[in-house]
Amino acid sequence: DICKKRFRQASSLKKHKATHTGVKPNKCDICKKCFTQLGDLRRHMLTHTGEKPYKCEICKKCFTFSYNLKEHMLTHTGEKAHECNICKKRFALSNNLKQHMLTHTGEKPYECNICKKSFARPNKLKKHMLSKKHTDETPYKCDTCKKCFSRADSLKRHLSSHTREKQHQCEIRKTLVAQSSRLKEHMVTHTGERLKECDICNKRFKIGRAHV
Repeated sequence: DICKKRFRQASSLKKHKATHTGVKPNKCDICKKCFTQLGDLRRHMLTHTGEKPYKCEICKKCFTFSYNLKEHMLTHTGEKAHECNICKKRFALSNNLKQHMLTHTGEKPYECNICKKSFARPNKLKKHMLSKKHTDETPYKCDTCKKCFSRADSLKRHLSSHTREKQHQCEIRKTLVAQSSRLKEHMVTHTGERLKECDICNKRFKIGRAHV
């Protein structure tokens, strides 16, 4: 009577009507979140138990919900069903499209609760929170020398120092180093220029050069 949606079974109609009343009688005992339908509560409980019953038979990755697995399968088939209505770029996952849309709107919904800086993507906020500016947490550990880092990319750069892969060459003395940042530091011995490290992203810049 409200939205004119039709159902084959009376029980389905009854459940649907509850979505219009706003009544949510099914309450999670852990986080106290309430749900209209019992089935929604049962699915929600999986987020607390960590159970992931839906498994991809191709890559063996597991998911909490069936619709997550269904969307994940698109990454294997190459199908991209979700299209941006602005630039027409297509995505396999709806969440990827949602994140992409923020590049058009300029919206940055993920805010750092310490410095109030905002980000368009949750992974960018996570990376920011692990910066030296806000935390001393170093969850990424080198298995070789046990040195720890706050970010995965910092660990990746460090690992090259153990593999002895030296791909960056000084054009003056032909010295080889493993990392581009080390080459920049080495070049200072020839140019006399000083480099300053950003305390957020660890990039190095000539002193006086602007970096945001």
